[in-house]
Amino acid sequence: MLKETMYSAFEENNNISPAYMEKFGVKRGLRNADGTGVMAGVTNICNVHGYVVDDGEKKPIEGNLIFRGYNIRDIIDNVMAEERFGFEEIAFLLLTGRLPSKSEFEEFTLLLSDNRTLPDSFFEDMILKAPSRNIMNKMARSTLALYSYDSDPEVSTAEHEIDTAVSLIAKMPVIMICAYETKKRFFNNESMIMHPLIKGQSTAENILSTLRLDRKFTYDEAKLLDLMLMLHAEHGGGNNSTFTCRVITSSGTDPYSAYAAAISSLKGSRHGGANHKVVEMHDYIKSNVEKWNDDDEIANCLGRIIKKEAGDGSGLIYGMGHAVYTLSDPRAVILKEYAGKMATGTEFEKEFHLLESIERLTPIVFKEIKHNSKAMCANIDMYSGFVYRMLGIPEDLFTPLFAVSRMAGWCAHRFEEINSGKRIIRPAYKSISQQKKYISIDNR
Repeated sequence: MLKETMYSAFEENNNISPAYMEKFGVKRGLRNADGTGVMAGVTNICNVHGYVVDDGEKKPIEGNLIFRGYNIRDIIDNVMAEERFGFEEIAFLLLTGRLPSKSEFEEFTLLLSDNRTLPDSFFEDMILKAPSRNIMNKMARSTLALYSYDSDPEVSTAEHEIDTAVSLIAKMPVIMICAYETKKRFFNNESMIMHPLIKGQSTAENILSTLRLDRKFTYDEAKLLDLMLMLHAEHGGGNNSTFTCRVITSSGTDPYSAYAAAISSLKGSRHGGANHKVVEMHDYIKSNVEKWNDDDEIANCLGRIIKKEAGDGSGLIYGMGHAVYTLSDPRAVILKEYAGKMATGTEFEKEFHLLESIERLTPIVFKEIKHNSKAMCANIDMYSGFVYRMLGIPEDLFTPLFAVSRMAGWCAHRFEEINSGKRIIRPAYKSISQQKKYISIDNR
């Protein structure tokens, strides 16, 4: 009986009428009425540019993503032209504010490789003995656990922050694979394969060589995964996980606590975990559209989803729309380009064209049904799950791979918050509770 009372109180005592939000001018989600974000800080790390405000009116533009002053498109085009891996370059850029020289790039890549090894008995004590059904939870717990293996985890120096950042960026892929293999063994009743690390590999190569049973992969596959890591490495200070990292950092806590909190945020289905909803929706469309090249049939399916007559009942076309980008998400544009090249001539080509059709038709169908012509573009999740599937990467690792990459961005924002924030982040909440007279326990 007590539990039932507590269960009912969960909703009864925690619902606040939206009228109060309007009355007190609360900006829910830290969003302004036009959908723009409330200005909470200034950063020199990343510019996520998707609209302009002209005479107080929000106007759509083609999206741009700028890392430390460098356009992501320019970075990727040059990396691809030079036929080398780029995630390590972006990680160095985010951590230091400048592009590495050739020798620095090679040294940094080797530094990450040297830092991948987990502490003695860490796998057995922190992962194997406490398997988790969700890889993100295990990655967060493991990040916190590394605090115990640090000889001076609370020291607040540039050297300690940099060393910890390098260590975590290097170890995240290893922790991810260890957690995944453990999950397979304990929850999927599958064999657990733990490959030794190969010194000198790039992050993308390391992931594929430790994930695959035969350790084999092509250069093009590694390059495509490297592209995914580059695109996910950073996305401004306002996204939920990065803001979480900055909020936690502003309290003066240790780096392990801040990064573990960021991982926990990214796990959420409204943030990094959204890629699972995209895959689920794509699977539904593939099962319910007989002719994948028939625009009318695809549009009809999309219409039923938007009307909440099909799919998960949310009325959302997952993978379409973004909080900042309007006409285009540069990450989706770049990923679509390279995914199309990889899919051409393979069994994935037909599915790629279906995704293109979903992207093209959704704004049209949405406008017809909702009578709303707002700008709507595909976001990176429209194609990320598809790319991972082409690479043979299991869905369990879609969001964890996001975390592996984004660790570089979180570290950069923690550095900036430490050096520039100088004040604990504490927004205000308006209390609407009424004062009550205390009743003695015998009279309740």
